[in-house]
Formats: sequence, structure tokens, C-alpha cells
Amino acid sequence: MSSVTRIGIIGAGNVAARHATVLSGFPDVAIAGIADTDLSKARELASRFGAPAYGDHGGLLEAGGLDAVYVCVPPFAHGTPELDALSADLPIFVEKPLALDILTAEKVGGEIRRRGLPSAVGHHWRYLDTLDRARELLDGRPVRLALGHWLDKVPPVPWWTRREMSGGQVLEQAVHVLDLARVLVGEVTMVHAVPGDDGAQPDGEVDRATAAVMRFASGAAGLLAATCLLNRKHRVGLEVHAEGVTLDLNETEMLVDGDTMVRAESDAKTLVDRAFVDAVRGDGAGVRATYEEALATHRLAHAVARSAAEGVPVTLETER
Repeated sequence: MSSVTRIGIIGAGNVAARHATVLSGFPDVAIAGIADTDLSKARELASRFGAPAYGDHGGLLEAGGLDAVYVCVPPFAHGTPELDALSADLPIFVEKPLALDILTAEKVGGEIRRRGLPSAVGHHWRYLDTLDRARELLDGRPVRLALGHWLDKVPPVPWWTRREMSGGQVLEQAVHVLDLARVLVGEVTMVHAVPGDDGAQPDGEVDRATAAVMRFASGAAGLLAATCLLNRKHRVGLEVHAEGVTLDLNETEMLVDGDTMVRAESDAKTLVDRAFVDAVRGDGAGVRATYEEALATHRLAHAVARSAAEGVPVTLETER
């Protein structure tokens, strides 16, 4: 590989712009092209980095000269971009959620395994130094209760409220909290979720609230509460209780035992990109969420969404 890693980006929304900004700050990375079905958006973002723009990801891939690809598209658009990039033997970084369903994500995961390519997913919370500190504090103290929250507003994108486009709040947002729970508490074996549905929202729109009970393989109990009814972000994070210690984590800080505040000093959104670039260059030790690992979190989020939709408990083994 040359001294500069050439990266193509599929998608030109806010998250793609964030990654492009971070990547352009690395001395060993060049933005080689940006593709979006809205060519004007691709051109606008690409112009900021002196890169060519494409109206579809096929044009980006056909242009060649890439070392890796970022897939930063809405939930409903996942699948084809990843598989086309993999067919060109390109490592991929995928923004969550992995897909609307399980089968699409499983197919992508299988192709990554078959080709033995580096991969990463944008679960950047895993790169927080407060998470490292939390694991130290919990060492030898199994978590017995986990309380996850995503209490927020509807994001300002037109597709988000449509179930067939976003998959719903748990899959699109609260998946970050579920991923954190897997890191600190372990695997979930059963979920039972209910929607806060009074029948008022239009048919096909996402539930405005969801509550779920979770059973972890360790024996711990868990709860997840999610809503998009608010006019601002109220609470997003994970609270865990173990013998002798309580931790309350979010993206910027951790409260220990209700009185000691630990601020996050690491720039997780930079570290997640740096780790992937290093993996593409041959050192994958820093990647904390490969596609395979993120697939386990996706199964969990999908199980919660399915339980809420069907009104029955879901055992995770049936999802695998």
C-alpha cells in the first residue's frame, strides 16, 4: 500500500461529512471520492475536500484507485453498497444500523468473513476512555441490573419516522445503548418489549415510545426505555449496578456512585476512524467493533423491535 490511504465515501449526509472531516485531518489519508443518490449533495461535500463526486456508488467503485470504503447511508439503503464494495475486495466501514433486517446484515457479514477483509462499524462509544474506566471499576463485580435510556426528539430527516425506512428508534438510535450493554454486562438471551402506541400515529410510522425487559446470559436483568416524543435530547446512556458500585455513562461523561463525575477526554469520533484506517494499513488491533461484533448488537436491537411489533418475548438464539 502507498503512503496515503485513499478512501471513498458512500453517502453525503451529516454523518458522512463528520467522517470526511476527521479522515481529511489524517496525514496518511485522502478522500478519493464521494457518492450520493443526490448528486448535488455529493458535489457539495466533495468540493470541501477536493474530491470527485458521483451520483451513485457504482460510479465511485468503477473509478477505482480506492483502498477502502465508508458506507454512510440511511438504514433502508444498506446492503447493495456494502456487497458491491466487498466484491471489489475493498475493506468497509459501515455506519449503524447495519440494515433494516437481519438477513441483509448476515449476508454482508458472511461476505466479509469469506474474503477476510478488514471491517469496522461506527459504534464510537466503544472508544470512550470512560468506558475503559468503567470496565476497570466493574472488574470482579458482575453487573446485576442495567438501565438503558434514549429519551430524545425526532431527528430532522424526512425518512426517520417511516418504519420501512428507518426501522424505528431502537434500531436507529438506541442500538448505541444496547451495544454498550453488551460490552459491560454481556450477551442478552431474551427480550420482551412493548410499544407505547395509543393508535394516534399514522399507519407505518415508528413507535414514539418503547419499553423492554432484557435477560442477560450472566443472570443480570435489564431495562431499555426509548422515546422520540420530546422536543430535545433529555437522557441518553446506560446505568449499571453491581455490588458496591453504580455507574451512569453517556457519550461525554460517567457518574460514579451518584457523586463522582468523570469526563470523557478521548475523542471517540476520531479514534473510531483512526482504528479503521490502521486496520486497512495492516494493523487491526485497535478496531473495537468489527462488522461481526456489531452484527451481534444488530441482532439484539432487531429482537427488541420484533418483540415490540409482535407482542411476544424473543429468545436471541432464534435470531442467530
